[in-house]
Amino acid sequence: MEIFAILVCIFLFLSTLVISFPFIKKNKPTSKPKLPPGSMGWPYIGQTLQLYSQHPNIFFASKQKRYGEIFKTHILGCPCVMLASPEAARFVLVTHSHLFKPTYPKSKEKLIGSSALFFHQGDYHTRIRKLVQTSLSPESIKKLIPDIETQVISSLESWVSVRHVINAFCEMKKFSFNIGILSVFGNLENNYREQLKENYSIVEKGYNSFPTRIPGTAYSKALLARKRIHEIISEIICKKREQKLIEKVLLSHLLNYKDEKEEMLTDEEIADNVIGVLFAAQDTTASVLTWILKYLHDDQKLLEAVKAEQMSIYEANERGKIPLSWNQTRNMPITHRVILESLRMSSIISFTFREAVVDVVYKGYLIPKGWKVMPLFRNIHHNPEFYVNPQSFDPSRFEVSPKPYTFMPFGNGVHSCPGNELAKLNMLILIHHLVTKFRWEVEGYESGVEYSPFPIPMHGLPTRFLRD
Repeated sequence: MEIFAILVCIFLFLSTLVISFPFIKKNKPTSKPKLPPGSMGWPYIGQTLQLYSQHPNIFFASKQKRYGEIFKTHILGCPCVMLASPEAARFVLVTHSHLFKPTYPKSKEKLIGSSALFFHQGDYHTRIRKLVQTSLSPESIKKLIPDIETQVISSLESWVSVRHVINAFCEMKKFSFNIGILSVFGNLENNYREQLKENYSIVEKGYNSFPTRIPGTAYSKALLARKRIHEIISEIICKKREQKLIEKVLLSHLLNYKDEKEEMLTDEEIADNVIGVLFAAQDTTASVLTWILKYLHDDQKLLEAVKAEQMSIYEANERGKIPLSWNQTRNMPITHRVILESLRMSSIISFTFREAVVDVVYKGYLIPKGWKVMPLFRNIHHNPEFYVNPQSFDPSRFEVSPKPYTFMPFGNGVHSCPGNELAKLNMLILIHHLVTKFRWEVEGYESGVEYSPFPIPMHGLPTRFLRD
């Protein structure tokens, strides 16, 4: 009987194995994540030509419509994964930013300087960013208002005096560069300002050219000009040290910095970061200002509302005899909303570049190590889910704060633009003086977008400035 019971137990055990065995075989190992959908375009060139030949809204929106909110492509010689949702932007720029490093082509890094803030992450980045943020904080930039006003009035007077059509974008670049010089150096001797402007212009022309060192090419000339800029800044540093610099501008913060080991920044580190800030400050601010001119020109009713708001401040300041105050620049709600909507509509920074430092899986898709990752600010800013009629210029939409990570004109996270408050202050002051004392006419207007490399109105918005 006992033997029979044992045999029954063995039989039941073997039966269980036989029955369960097919199910064990059918359990396949978890499949590896796949690359996102999308097209890589032509070899090496990829889809770079489409990116810079189409309207940016068309290029990015068509990709998202076809492939969804995550897709792959190949631009500027690099395989890329583009991400078009607020959640993805937050993932890359904030919550998992340690998995993605800031990245730029080496050719561009050489022209700005390898020690510049935006090429780094970690301790060095944290230290330098704190210095830059301190020098560009509201507490610091409010002291620049009188000097910014002087520069604004000087620029407007010069545009009126020429009495003919000018390239608005080019003039805005000159204005933005002068404000950049002011925020970095404070009051700088004219000869240094002109030398920096002349050489910076050469660097700028070579920045987006083919990176060859063949003598006579734009890139080769840019490298030489970059070397001269370094020499000019070194000379300025030497003089400021002799004068025991006390101005609370970026250069003084960089010069006076000491780490926990009492070590100071090298002249090369200072020069690279000065050049980096000047580079970041010019084209982006100039582009937005040019778009503001266009948007206000195209909506006369809105222009009248902005003018009424600014005229009340103008009259309170005895028709401009009293300078603008910081509190007044904080109390321009209509004008401020115009700036925010211009930033959204134009999306000067359509995307940002990061590079995966390890293989990353996001929403089931693989982002391979070494691939570029591009959160698409433009797609998010023009998504009808977040902005009703996104192609319509409507500043009133900013009467309510946008949802988190749906409005990122200055980026987000630890690498967001530290100069955003200065940029907006420049715009507010320029608009104030422009609409209270002057008017402008856009000549031979032609709709469309061109790149420089940032998107700007066609032909730089040919404009005639007149005294009101």
